Amino acid sequence: MARKQIHLGVHFPGVNNTTVWTEPDSGSQIDFASFEHLARRAEDAKLDFFFLAEGLRLREHKGAIHDLDVVGRPDTLPLLAALAAVTDRIGLAGTINTTFNEPWDLARQFATLDVLSGGRAAWNLVTSSDAFTGENFRRGGYLPYAERYARAGEVVDVARALWDSWDDDAVAADADAGQFLRPGSVRPVDHHGAHVDAEGTFTTPRGPQGHPVLFQAGDSADGRDFAAATADVVFSMHSTFDAGRTFYDDVKGRLATYGRSRDSLKILPATTVVLGDTADEAAERARIIRRQQVSPQTAIAFLEQVWGVDLTAYDAEGPLPDVEPDVDGANITRGRVRHIKDPRPVVAQWRELAAAHGWSIRELVIQVTSRGGFVGTAAQVADEIDRYVQEDASDGFILVPHLTPHGLDDVLDTVVPLLQERGSFRTEYSGTTLRDHLGLAHPDLARGLRPAAVAG
Repeated sequence: MARKQIHLGVHFPGVNNTTVWTEPDSGSQIDFASFEHLARRAEDAKLDFFFLAEGLRLREHKGAIHDLDVVGRPDTLPLLAALAAVTDRIGLAGTINTTFNEPWDLARQFATLDVLSGGRAAWNLVTSSDAFTGENFRRGGYLPYAERYARAGEVVDVARALWDSWDDDAVAADADAGQFLRPGSVRPVDHHGAHVDAEGTFTTPRGPQGHPVLFQAGDSADGRDFAAATADVVFSMHSTFDAGRTFYDDVKGRLATYGRSRDSLKILPATTVVLGDTADEAAERARIIRRQQVSPQTAIAFLEQVWGVDLTAYDAEGPLPDVEPDVDGANITRGRVRHIKDPRPVVAQWRELAAAHGWSIRELVIQVTSRGGFVGTAAQVADEIDRYVQEDASDGFILVPHLTPHGLDDVLDTVVPLLQERGSFRTEYSGTTLRDHLGLAHPDLARGLRPAAVAG
C-alpha cells in the first residue's frame, strides 16, 4: 500500500515566552532577512507552506507589557507579499481576523497575494470576542460568543462569492486589442446580511488556484463545525498521539454532513522538535529549552492569569501560593484568551500535582504548559512523525522553532531527508500552487463544477 504523504509547514513565531529570544543565536524578529531565511530554507526542503500568526495589540499584564511575552512584528500581508518575491513554490499563509475586518478588503488582499505569488496564498481565519484587542476597531471589537462564528461564516461566504465572481479565464489577450475581459466572465455581487455588506463588481481576478486556501484554528464544538463546513486546513493544538487521533476522527467525521470527503480537509497540529545525537542528549536539551522559555517572571505571570491576583510576593522556585483564586479576576491579563472559566478546580488539581511530584511554581508551569512535541534523535523523530500520519493522528505538522530564524535548520537538514527516504515526503514539488502541495482540489472541482482553468 502506498504511504500517506506527510504535509509540513513552518511557523515564524513572534517574540513570546515560547521563543528563546535572549539566546545569542536568536536573530531579529523584525528584519526581513529573518523571515526570508526561514521561508527559503523551508522551500529548499520542499515544505508545503510558511505561516504567520497575528498580533493586533501588545498584551498587557497588570497594566504593563510583560517584556518576555511580546507579539509585535510587521504586518502580515505586506510581509507575505515580500516573501512571494524571493520564493517560487512554498505556500504563504497569514492570519487575519474575521471579527475586525470586512470581506471586500480581505478578499481583495488575499486575491492579490494569490495572483502575485502564482497561487500560493492561504488565509488563516480567526475570530475574537476580545474587547481589549478590538478597542482600536470600528465596532469596538466585541461580539458575543454565539455571534463570532456566525460573522466569520458570513465573511467567508462573501469572500468566496467575490473570488468566484471572476471566471478563471476571465482575462483574455488579443494581438490587436491587448488584454480584455471576456463578456459575462465577471459578475457583480450583491450581499446584505446580518453582519456584512458587499455590492458591486469585484476588482481582482482569480489566482491560479481558484482562490486562497483557508486555514482555521478553532477547537470548540462551534469551531470544529465551522472547520468542517469551511476550512481546507485545521491548525490543531492537539499534538500528542492519542489526543491527535481523537481530534482527527472527530473533525474528519463531521465532513460528510457538509458533503465533503475526508481528504478535503488537512489536520496539522503545531509542534516543536528538539534533536540530539542520542535520546538522552535530546531530552536534556529539551529540558534546558523549557526552562529558558518559562523564566521565573513568566511562571509567576502565568499563575497570576489563573489565580486572578498579584502573586509577585511568591518565589517561582518555591511552592504554589496558599491563597485562593479570585474567580472574577479575569482582567489581570488583557489581550490573551482566558480558557479557564472557573479557576478553582484547576488550582485544586495543580496543588495535587505539585504535592505529588514536589514541583515548584516554575516546574509546575513548565509541565502544564508543555503541549507535546518530538524529542530524540533525527531517526526517532522521523519515525514518530511518520507514525502520526500513517496511523491517522494527523495529516502532518506545522513546525514551530524555539529560535528565530535558525531554530529549524537541523530539522530541515536531518529529519526531512529521512522522511523522503522512506517515501513519506516529497523530494520535489509536483505542482506550483499551495493546493497542489496539499493535495486539495480546485474549489470549483470540490463543488462538482469544471473550471475553465482545468478544463481539458
